[in-house]
Amino acid sequence: MPATPLQIRELFSKLERRLASFARNPTPQNVHGFRTSSRRVEALIRELAPKRTSNDKKLMKRLSRLRKKAGMVRDIDAQLAALRSLTFPQEARRKARLVHALSESRVRSQKRLQKDLDKKLITETRRRARRAAKQFELAPDAVLATIAKRIMNALGDSDPHDEKSLHHYRIAGKRARYVAELAIGEPEAKLLLEQLKQMQDRIGDWHDWLQLTARAQKLLGGPSDSALVAALRNITRAKYRLAVEGIKLARPGWSDRKKPESGRSFSGAAAAA
Repeated sequence: MPATPLQIRELFSKLERRLASFARNPTPQNVHGFRTSSRRVEALIRELAPKRTSNDKKLMKRLSRLRKKAGMVRDIDAQLAALRSLTFPQEARRKARLVHALSESRVRSQKRLQKDLDKKLITETRRRARRAAKQFELAPDAVLATIAKRIMNALGDSDPHDEKSLHHYRIAGKRARYVAELAIGEPEAKLLLEQLKQMQDRIGDWHDWLQLTARAQKLLGGPSDSALVAALRNITRAKYRLAVEGIKLARPGWSDRKKPESGRSFSGAAAAA
């Protein structure tokens, strides 16, 4: 069955709390919490509201703006974590140089973010979230697993063939996942959610390494100039292949042609990776 009105109101309440924590102290944990909560609320309004009100549209616009600014900080945190996980003694100095450049970039991004986190904007956004929570009504006959599948099926039957199409799966997968999370007690939705999460993990991992590689190339030159850049490009290509494979494994969970398979989904491939 769909989420209850109480559970839906809790999504908006959690957004308010996350927004307050994020504005007070934009740590990596608070940035992540705000971005996740804002996406859940946006997916709720975008996909499940019978009609978007003027307040809904203004709320989504403000959330999108804040989330993008916060995303710049989050992306650098993810790139730093990826880089520090890489053991590469051949070019330790270049790696340290890249870590330093990323750290400085994070400081600048956080300063720009904090300029946007003025009290008036945060208060207004929280007020609009409260109003949206009071106005929102989920259609009683909404089949959320079906809606989540429709989001994914809109991408077509073919697997991604380039970075751009893989990005489309990345965005659609988030929207479908947050809709599926609201399908309380639907076995079909539970399996779909599991598939989407694992697919998202792979695509997100690829995206972090892709961004890290782009930054490294800008700072250090191409693979012929730096063994570190060459290694990062090789890792990114491998992550791309894993992401595409993850989509193939997850597709039966949403495809109109084939019913989802049981839990053998990603385990074997993950072990191979």
